[in-house]
Amino acid sequence: MNNKLPKVILATDCGSTTTKAILIEFKDDEYRLTFRGEAPTTVEAPFEDVTRGVLNSVTELEELSGRKILENNQMIYPAKDNLGIDVYISTSSAGGGLQMMVGGVVKSMTGESAQRAALGAGAIVMDILASNDKRLYHEKVKRIRELRPDMVLLSGGVDGGTVSHVVELAEIIKTANPKPRLGMDFKLPIIFAGNKNAKENIKDTFSDSVDLILTDNIRPTLERENLKPSRDKIHDLFMEHVMAQAPGYDKLMSWVNHPIMPTPGAVGEIIKKIAEKDKISVVGVDIGGATTDVFSVFDGEFNRTVSANLGMSYSICNVLAESGVDNVLKWIPFEINPNELTNSIANKMIRPTTIPQTLEDLKIEQALAREALKLSFKQHKEFAVSLKGVQQERTISDTFDQKMTGETIVDLKKLDLIVGSGGVLSHAPRRSQAMRMIIDSFQPKGITQIAVDSIFMMPQLGVLSTFHARAALEVFNKDCLIKLGTCIAPFEIRKTNKKLFEIEINIEEESKKFILHFGELILIPAYKDKYEVKIKVESGIDIGYGKGENFIGKIRGGEVGIILDGRGREIIFEEDNGKRINQIIKWSKNSNEYGG
Repeated sequence: MNNKLPKVILATDCGSTTTKAILIEFKDDEYRLTFRGEAPTTVEAPFEDVTRGVLNSVTELEELSGRKILENNQMIYPAKDNLGIDVYISTSSAGGGLQMMVGGVVKSMTGESAQRAALGAGAIVMDILASNDKRLYHEKVKRIRELRPDMVLLSGGVDGGTVSHVVELAEIIKTANPKPRLGMDFKLPIIFAGNKNAKENIKDTFSDSVDLILTDNIRPTLERENLKPSRDKIHDLFMEHVMAQAPGYDKLMSWVNHPIMPTPGAVGEIIKKIAEKDKISVVGVDIGGATTDVFSVFDGEFNRTVSANLGMSYSICNVLAESGVDNVLKWIPFEINPNELTNSIANKMIRPTTIPQTLEDLKIEQALAREALKLSFKQHKEFAVSLKGVQQERTISDTFDQKMTGETIVDLKKLDLIVGSGGVLSHAPRRSQAMRMIIDSFQPKGITQIAVDSIFMMPQLGVLSTFHARAALEVFNKDCLIKLGTCIAPFEIRKTNKKLFEIEINIEEESKKFILHFGELILIPAYKDKYEVKIKVESGIDIGYGKGENFIGKIRGGEVGIILDGRGREIIFEEDNGKRINQIIKWSKNSNEYGG
């Protein structure tokens, strides 16, 4: 590898079905994505060697770019003219990704802290083991044996507190003696990140039956979380144990110049970098076939959740079950029998790789996507909370009104940017459809930018950002992020409100005025990066600067434009079915959702 500033970077993401390769080059004093290739992932029979898929995707890159990268199935270093590369990096979720169990003494406190640490590292959390989870001893043992996690993160107890409860959890895990999914001959990795006074007891309990790793307490005091040491250990063990046992990964690990990261963990890294660089609050979402991941950074605090039962193909029936038929139907702008809707969705689950063949099929799929995103975001808000069990500072006057913390830190009033990715958003036939799905499901308040990941390269850019932030952010902003535009929506409105606000905007050297009334959706065709606007709000209306406070400043446009949303938060639908259908058709027409 060339130690100088890398000019040519190769990055791959080994997904469960597809391995994606991208080439990033330094040209004209900036980093840009130049070519991309993909090939089926080859972790399963008949190949059982992940590097086969990597080589196939890189071979496609070679054909497209004219750059020779491989010689005798080895990377060529360093880059010179049209030959070789300077850096090779990769992420992976092949083989089901990183699957973990976490344990904590109290489920809603140390249990949730352990869950946050594991999710932030890019893991799928299969179950939370807790002293107070109401399961009997043998039930917990049976559950651990059934799940066969890749590793376990055990926490519990503040430093200096009681040790007996966390030792009991360790005894349960030892009794279960779970065998990891991959590498049956290997000891199960267990990270202990609990009360430092319990370390010797934990060592004695497990003795040599597991691969025990000790690290700093996740919750050293009730008032403080310390997640980074655990996350770092999870990444290390992912490389040493999980990856090392998967077919061909030992070879892949010898090829890369920087540690392989779990795909979701890498996406989290780029989301954090964006928030940090621009000093903004960000929500990112990746909606897949089986799961929906939501990432957020508010006030510098990072959170990630995985909705394992909310996806657009394999778990699409779960979306219908959790949201309810009526909530899906309310988004569909035509008459459809509930049984017909259910059958249509069941067919999608049976044939998960199919794509909508008619406009009606597309509208049904996008109605479901709205509910999947909405439910995933709701779960995220419930999980991304301030520390539970901590008493807030108070005065004598509010002693009797004392509340425990545990309120969500996801504040839509502070939200600056939403980034969507996943097939249903990134590959929507029209960008306006992606923007509408994001606005309808997240229902942002105030002034919020909306964007999508063009080809889902956030994982590769995430791992790149850990050692070369400049390259990652330049490519992210110029080649990855497609800026759809901005949504402007009042915080709280009622049916009694008529006129909400008027906006004056200069488009192509012509001053234009738009007036937003209750229940309306208006699209302003604003495709440039920035526009000077004046917003005059009605009395009692708040768009982020206080009730009745106007706004003068710059607002970003995008491929879709600026959407003014006066439909309320929650969105208010007509109760009569015919009126509701007309209402949705009007919203679609006004936002150019389906064209024509």
